[in-house]
Amino acid sequence: MSKVWFITGCSTGFGRELAKYVLELGHKAVVASRKTADVEDIVAEYPETSIAVQLDVTKADEIKSSVEQAIQKFGRIDVLVNNAGIGYFGAIEESEDDEVRRMFEINFWGLANVTKAVLPGMRAQRSGNIVNVASIGGLVGFPAVGYYNATKFAVDGFSDALSKEVAPLGIKVTVVAPSGFRTDWAGRSANNSKIVIDDYKTTAENNKNNIRGYSGKQPGDPVRAVKSIVKAVEAENPPLHLLLGVAALKGARNKLEVLKKDFDTWEETTIGADFPAGE
Repeated sequence: MSKVWFITGCSTGFGRELAKYVLELGHKAVVASRKTADVEDIVAEYPETSIAVQLDVTKADEIKSSVEQAIQKFGRIDVLVNNAGIGYFGAIEESEDDEVRRMFEINFWGLANVTKAVLPGMRAQRSGNIVNVASIGGLVGFPAVGYYNATKFAVDGFSDALSKEVAPLGIKVTVVAPSGFRTDWAGRSANNSKIVIDDYKTTAENNKNNIRGYSGKQPGDPVRAVKSIVKAVEAENPPLHLLLGVAALKGARNKLEVLKKDFDTWEETTIGADFPAGE
């Protein structure tokens, strides 16, 4: 059955490939981008089943307008994909407040506010899928992207709570955690801190240079990734967490091992923090 997909951040990367793929499958798509000129080619190919909307996720009026345009055009939104996001490189101590706050406004608050704008319609129809594109960096922290990690950890926690709130209403939530994919994330979509502290040369700077140097050579294929996202959405029981990429799976499993080791090693201390039984 044809569904209406509302996808943010469609100018490049996952958003662009996902919009093209769902339209190819015969679905309808609201193709959202900060500049509609960036997605006009997609809409031109599917004029009856797609609409381009201007959406800067940090602007409340554009969120409201884009959702209204979607409803006016198609009558409903079945799948929301919160894909818009940016990166930022710098050690925690090096990171500039204005850049960090801007990233939180896009990566977390933008995602949260678009979700809130779409939820009333999904509640009314008692169905829907919300897909929040996070990162393996929302499960594992890495040097040079600590604040980016923080935005994606926030998305993960937000999505976990949301899934429990909306499950009885027929709405399903999936957090997508990719590793390295050949998108523009490590290119023009991510700024560097202007502050450089030599003590972080072997940690943050080294990892930043590795990521930057790897851009365009990552093992992840965005086309295969979006097919995986559609497969998850179409499943009877979509996963809450969808890892994408071998590195994501390896990183997540390593994190589980670290957590288990800490939990098991400190179990007695953990239990001892409660009042004794019966008190």
